[in-house]
Amino acid sequence: MAPTAASLKSMVLSFVSLTGASERTAQRYLKNSSYKLNDAVDASGSGVGTPSPLESDLNKLFDSLRHPSDPPDSLGLDSTSSYLQDQLAINPETAELLVAMEVVQAPAVGEISRKGFVEGWKTAGVPPTAKDQSRHVKSLIKKLSTDSALFKKVYRYTFVAAKEPDQKAISLEYAFIYWDTLFSRPGMQWKSENHDWLDVWKAYLTEMWSRSVNRDMWNMTLEFALKSMQDETLSFWSEDGAWPSVIDDFVLWCRNSGRVPKAERMETGA
Repeated sequence: MAPTAASLKSMVLSFVSLTGASERTAQRYLKNSSYKLNDAVDASGSGVGTPSPLESDLNKLFDSLRHPSDPPDSLGLDSTSSYLQDQLAINPETAELLVAMEVVQAPAVGEISRKGFVEGWKTAGVPPTAKDQSRHVKSLIKKLSTDSALFKKVYRYTFVAAKEPDQKAISLEYAFIYWDTLFSRPGMQWKSENHDWLDVWKAYLTEMWSRSVNRDMWNMTLEFALKSMQDETLSFWSEDGAWPSVIDDFVLWCRNSGRVPKAERMETGA
């Protein structure tokens, strides 16, 4: 899909600035690359095995964000916070933080690597300025509550950033924190007409679950959430399904505690 006139103009100016080409040449390369700026710049002949102009500019921007005390090729906590809040203008107390961190594939919340920063913004095809990056992140944030593919990408990334590098799971306490963040505005609210499912899910886990949350449980919770928002009777669930046991037990707990609508309880004989 072609970009808006304003977005195209911005990409053309960035292409011209990076390559020294004419605007007509810029438009041709952008069109041939489906309006992906980094692909267009690379296709223009930056040289094999050498950084493209876009990569060079992203590296320069990354270096300008670093503090001398930061680890090599990384932004430490303070530098990361400054970039996210001062440059991208996001609210770190909400899912806005997770959207931005997913774009740059941060290895952990509060840390940004050079590789993730450069590759992330190259993939996004955004001009290498904090202003353009902020505009891009803001556009993603606006779509987070309605674009299920985007939400799923941010949701799955969150597990990777939330766990310790040498661990395969996150604590239930941390899972609650991130579920609260993801399933609140500007994220997708896990609710249906008669149920606040996030509250019900947390009540069940608090009462019945004492273990940590592994990747499968984390990912399948989202699949269950998306279905329960469409069908609050939970009739999509069956004993023969591929749900993890914790979700099987959750559905039975909902029925036994009267949380599933009465029609469903009558139908199942509960």
